[in-house]
Amino acid sequence: MNVVATAKTPQGATGIKGNGRTRGSLRSVGRALHFPVSGPARGIRKATHAHGAGESGLGKLIELHGVNGAGDVMITVALASTVFFSVPTDEARGRVALYLAITMAPFTVLAPVIGPLLDRLPHGRRAAMAGAMLARALLALVLSGAVVSGSLELYPAALGVLVSSKAYGVVRSAVVPRLLPPKFSLVKANSRVTLGGLLATGIAAPIGAGLQAIGPRWPLYGAFVIFVAGTFLSFTLPPKVDSAKGEDVALLAADEKHLHGPHRQPVKRPGLRTVGLAVTHALGANAALRWLSGFLTFFLAFLLREHPLTGESAAVSLGIVAVSAGVGNALGTAVGAGLRSRAPEIIIVTVLAVVLGTAITAAIFFGAFLVAVLTAVTGFTLALAKLSLDALIQRDVPEQVRTSAFARSETMLQMAWVFGGAVGIVMPLNGTLGLAVAAAVIALGWLTTVKGLLGSARHGGAPRTRVA
Repeated sequence: MNVVATAKTPQGATGIKGNGRTRGSLRSVGRALHFPVSGPARGIRKATHAHGAGESGLGKLIELHGVNGAGDVMITVALASTVFFSVPTDEARGRVALYLAITMAPFTVLAPVIGPLLDRLPHGRRAAMAGAMLARALLALVLSGAVVSGSLELYPAALGVLVSSKAYGVVRSAVVPRLLPPKFSLVKANSRVTLGGLLATGIAAPIGAGLQAIGPRWPLYGAFVIFVAGTFLSFTLPPKVDSAKGEDVALLAADEKHLHGPHRQPVKRPGLRTVGLAVTHALGANAALRWLSGFLTFFLAFLLREHPLTGESAAVSLGIVAVSAGVGNALGTAVGAGLRSRAPEIIIVTVLAVVLGTAITAAIFFGAFLVAVLTAVTGFTLALAKLSLDALIQRDVPEQVRTSAFARSETMLQMAWVFGGAVGIVMPLNGTLGLAVAAAVIALGWLTTVKGLLGSARHGGAPRTRVA
């Protein structure tokens, strides 16, 4: 008996030892397979949560904005393939014009309502962001059927996606000041959020193109999954996002009698008034650049499809322009954080002059290289000018009304982009003429704002507003 028991003990021990080695091997294989996902995920989390961004909640907003950008680009790939690439150029212009008329025209009416409406939801910002995500998830499913059948529901669904996307953008701009880490400037915070979105867009775009190759519905299925994840991620933001303690409604104006204090004069209806000349002039300059961005997006899309860059196909030409714009925007966002201590007014005046000179040069010596340079410069200056506008709002607008000012300014800039896109779609496909028109609009924006911005810079950028 004892012999048998003694014999079993080593055998059992050997079996346990063997099982342990097997389990260890399986764990090693599991870690090896898991690392390609977990490794980059940990790296992304470390980057987004650095310098106090994790503790303040800004890191979660950066990740949420990345999810937003990835989902939007999936829908963009699907709609572009359906509305633009699937038919001849002449028919595509008509279809895109119809798309703009049915979606963008109502949006120009709805956009001014977004800011004031969200002002009434200071305690529901997380819910508003989650709602914008969930709405786009459901609309992506609607679009997945419409892109195959070609039914008219494509247009109202696309309008819903557009409005939801812009509503998210407005709320996100209003949320950032609530999540600033200690000793973190608003410019630096917005730079991080924007870079997170650009990085996610750059990763998701080729994935969306690959899904499109499988079938027109697949990028929209991908968007559905991404936006559902964004819906849940919205509620992981800190509760202070929903706090409206000490806030008021911002009125952006350039006249003395309407200056905020909180309201020196009674007003019947809040509007874009009363935060000082520097902010309103900076907003005008940014609107000119947003107009240019919308114009180039649509004008070059049709121009390069009909007349590709020398030696390249239409698809490659559009890819070159898109990459140039993306790289320029990323560089501008990165440089903006380094220039945050400089006078924002001088930066805006300078970048407008740079893009004006580039547009004039590209119009006179129209060619492949200069078109790519113009799109890169536009992306670069657009990012710098927007970061400078953010800095001016941070500097000149009282904290009690700052989130409201962000919401209203973002709505105005989105409307400028829509208007630029509408002009781009109706322009004749003549490169020199189109870029000359673009240069003229930028010149008008620069001339009407340069005096006020330089005057503000000369006076040391002292805010003209006060809080009682």
